[in-house]
Amino acid sequence: MLLYTKRVDHTHDYNNTITLKYDLRKKARLKTKSDDGDEVGIMLPRGIVLRGGDCLKSEGGLIAMIIAASEEVSLISNDNKLLLAKACYHLGNRHIPLQIEDDFIAYQKDHVLDEMVLSLGLKVTHVMRAFEPESGAYHTYSTKHAHDHAIEHSH
Repeated sequence: MLLYTKRVDHTHDYNNTITLKYDLRKKARLKTKSDDGDEVGIMLPRGIVLRGGDCLKSEGGLIAMIIAASEEVSLISNDNKLLLAKACYHLGNRHIPLQIEDDFIAYQKDHVLDEMVLSLGLKVTHVMRAFEPESGAYHTYSTKHAHDHAIEHSH
């Protein structure tokens, strides 16, 4: 089993990809498979949240790029920025991971949260997409990369 133990700067020179949903990208210790089907282990310092595009280095010097897997999320979009801000406030009070973008808010699908958002007068749709939530004010993570990796995987 190939063991990845270090996060490294983004590179286009990688040997493999590992596609993971958000809940797995939060784990410091993980046994999974690469997109090529090889068994791999990830052992990183606790507190690191992997983002799509992050790269990991194995003990033998091989590089793998992390791909954020598509997963079912609840998506809120509305032209009324005040309503979106209110949704962020109420969802944030529940301490759930929340992806906040210019034109939408997303969270992992949850029918109870969907009902709350609907009661605010917003529409909720369910979509399959990569989920990249905010890290929080006191948490560090690698920043989003300026270019798009148009790779879609399903795991």
